[in-house]
Amino acid sequence: PGRHPTGPTLAIAGIFMPDGVRRRTRAWAFLPVGAFGPALLRSTGFFYNHGSGHSRPERSFPMKRALLFLLLAAAVPAFVAFSSALEATPATQTDMTFFLTSRGPGDGANLGGLDGADAHCAMLAAEAGAADGLTWRAYLSTTGEGGVNAKDRIGGGPWHNANGVMVASDVADLHSDDNLLSKENSITESGEVISGRGDDVNRHDIITGSSPDGMAATGDDDTTCSNWTSNSSDGSALVGHHDRVGGGANPTSWNASHGSRGCGQEDLRGTGGDGLFYCFAIR
Repeated sequence: PGRHPTGPTLAIAGIFMPDGVRRRTRAWAFLPVGAFGPALLRSTGFFYNHGSGHSRPERSFPMKRALLFLLLAAAVPAFVAFSSALEATPATQTDMTFFLTSRGPGDGANLGGLDGADAHCAMLAAEAGAADGLTWRAYLSTTGEGGVNAKDRIGGGPWHNANGVMVASDVADLHSDDNLLSKENSITESGEVISGRGDDVNRHDIITGSSPDGMAATGDDDTTCSNWTSNSSDGSALVGHHDRVGGGANPTSWNASHGSRGCGQEDLRGTGGDGLFYCFAIR
């Protein structure tokens, strides 16, 4: 009779776990101690049942303390092994449908056109262990005859990053003030944060060739580095800021802050970029 003191037992077990593991470990991880701890502790007399109507002489405190120590000492190795297993298991990206490229092809804004950019997205996603059956598209617009809008080629959403955060529920949400795109959420295919303004190396300029609403920019000026086929210093590409800070006409825009100084790799780096771009999956 009486209620098992599972709460104190779980709390005591949790004390001996590394802080990071304790935060990430679900309640079932404590099942061994939670299931058997009460019986073992009761057998030592550590917990005294005052509400059962029966009297039981308590054992001396030193004896209880020694037995409790033995119980915890037996449990700690299991938790250490569990912690090691957690750390050794790499995170999978099977639910990822959005990321910021960790690297570009390396030739500035010459991505091999939209096809080359899409292939780069798919390659990085596969390297990171993304789910099969997804069609990956670069968030890039093109201009001129046959031009396309970035927003029209990425599917309907929702989109989640490598950490499982839903950055936007649909196209309208993506291009609204309610999206969750930020330096912390616009992460790479492997879940890494890209450095931005204020860091030792600024890589926050993300090429898009798009206006804030996801449409291709209008006008006679080059805004897509010749539809992503040029590494010339003469061209330019519209870029956004993944960290939502900086200069330009729209410094807080993730997709349309300002134009680059040119299309080569060093040109892009000169304005705080590195030839990176956004990738979205179509299910």
